[in-house]
Amino acid sequence: MTTTTLAVLVPLLPFLGAAAGLLLGRTAPGFVRPLAVLPTLASLLLAVLVAVRQGGGDAIDSATELTPTGSVPIELALHIDGFAALVALLVGFVATCVQVYSTGYLRHDPRYPSYAALVSLFTSAMFLVVYSGDLIVLLVGWEVMGICSYFLVGHYWETPEARAASLKAFLVTKLGDVPFLIGLFALATDAGSFRITHVLGTVASGGLHHPTVIALLLLAGVAGKSAQFPLHTWLPDAMAGPTPVSALIHAATMVAAGVYFVARLLPVFQASTAAMVVLAVMAAVTMAGSALAALAQDDIKRVLAYSTIGQLGYMTGALAVGDRGAAVFHLLSHGAFKALLFLAAGVVIHAAGTNSLAAMSRMSRLRDRVPDAYWTMTVALLALAAIPPFSGFFSKESVLGAAEHVATGHTEHAPGGAGWIVLLAGLLTALLTAAYATRLWLLAFRGRGTEAPDHGRQPLTMTVVLWVLAIPSLAFGGFVFRLLPDWFGGGSLAPTLTTSVLGTGLALVGGLVTYGAWQRTTALAARTPMGAVAAHPDADAGLVEAEAIASHRPAYGDLAYAPDPADPGRLLLGPLHRPAATGFHLDAVYAALFVRPVQAGASLVRFLDREVVDTYVRGAAALPRLLGAAVRRAQTGNVQTYVSALLAGTVVLAVAVLLVATGA
Repeated sequence: MTTTTLAVLVPLLPFLGAAAGLLLGRTAPGFVRPLAVLPTLASLLLAVLVAVRQGGGDAIDSATELTPTGSVPIELALHIDGFAALVALLVGFVATCVQVYSTGYLRHDPRYPSYAALVSLFTSAMFLVVYSGDLIVLLVGWEVMGICSYFLVGHYWETPEARAASLKAFLVTKLGDVPFLIGLFALATDAGSFRITHVLGTVASGGLHHPTVIALLLLAGVAGKSAQFPLHTWLPDAMAGPTPVSALIHAATMVAAGVYFVARLLPVFQASTAAMVVLAVMAAVTMAGSALAALAQDDIKRVLAYSTIGQLGYMTGALAVGDRGAAVFHLLSHGAFKALLFLAAGVVIHAAGTNSLAAMSRMSRLRDRVPDAYWTMTVALLALAAIPPFSGFFSKESVLGAAEHVATGHTEHAPGGAGWIVLLAGLLTALLTAAYATRLWLLAFRGRGTEAPDHGRQPLTMTVVLWVLAIPSLAFGGFVFRLLPDWFGGGSLAPTLTTSVLGTGLALVGGLVTYGAWQRTTALAARTPMGAVAAHPDADAGLVEAEAIASHRPAYGDLAYAPDPADPGRLLLGPLHRPAATGFHLDAVYAALFVRPVQAGASLVRFLDREVVDTYVRGAAALPRLLGAAVRRAQTGNVQTYVSALLAGTVVLAVAVLLVATGA
């Protein structure tokens, strides 16, 4: 079987699995779980074969014209280089883990068949984005992911939080997709083709006439899809969806699509110095702001959501300094440990017995209750904090090293100012990342909140997935920079001495300072008495999450949960804590700038429609109605009246004729 055929099957199999799952979900429920797991697993194995055959060498290109357009052709095209091959492996690996995990997590959920089918469709759409060699076909996958995220984030649609979160995710990303679509058409117009290879050839020959405008339009879509400032506000709210969905969105699909798109079309952005500076500023604000927000969150999933935003900021920062190898390296590394963090958080949520938003201040010493989640999440948090030798250290240092090279003038791939912006913001974020990672670990596993009942061990499918994901979180980074540099364009990904010392040093400082603040707040905190909660012996993690969202209260029992007052985040942030906890009031700003004016405009239009337009419509209908009433009065049914009217009319006509004749 040719490599092209294998590559076509990679997105096709999950799509067919999704279609079959939707059709057979109710009539043959026994096939739902195999249809969820097996097609995705088969796609992963095929993606491995494609990667082996591609081997980090020349890109695999294949195309067939989809339809004649008369101008710019649209083609079903594949373009698989080293980046695409590796990202496809990440997508298949994480999606398979999520599907296996979900068989246990949502084992009693009545809507599991539709959930599993949508996850498969989501996976298929991301594969399409990764392998596509045509921008229009890529756009199809891009938009399918958007609608899948809407349904999956709103999986618990009975709750207002889930409905609002799904709608917000859809609208905010669409706000970026409109200029993105315009940018794609402008790019294809200049290049004369939607083929990615033709577009890059046009850029290389200097044939792009409006690089700054095109790049900025495309960046709007990237900011929405990859949750970058200022269109990042949808991602923390999207935590109202099931935890496995969060893992999929944050680790391998949706938010990764924007970064991957810029990496694939990086020369388009490098053609504009202004666009690269804007990208650097966007990355810097995103990194630092999201890290501060993460340090103030009480919900474990919102901490991880802001963490994702910040790590995506590192990736866009690497792209802003012209190093797509470092960006994709961190994308792959982050995908493994972020999927592990979310799936372990699902176990913690269940064990803590809190609500689905998993307030860390209400957790109590979960280390012995969930040892698998404890150890694997510790590995993932060390990777997130970029502590050597965990994978996050190598990938994050590759970003900081690339920024240092640009800042010190060792490369001309990007403006020097962009290098300094990314480097300084990246170092500050390294400090803050270690701080909020340490805080999460302390509050979740050594907290002093309310003791929840023991719900027994998690299903084997969930715990096995955690340990599988722990392997790349521990070893992936060193493997990549030593053995796979050719897959990333041949550039060195090895850590540099200066940034390694600075980044690791700041991470250690952040962790130690947070630990010291936690000890201080623990010593000063007043002890809160604890009660007892009712046992819930046959609890299912997915139902715990759904019921907790629906009831707006702790998932088990009627206990008034007492939060742990020993929160180092409050001490570390001081007066910044309140604004950081609300995301620096960006939602309020957007409400004032956009939501209220739109609502006011809608009210004005409704008034004009009712009081002006409808008045004319009612008036136009009233006149015929009055004439009809007058005519109806004349229809009495009396023959004598009709004869009298006829004679009167005859007299009137005779007089009129006489007057006309006399005048003549």
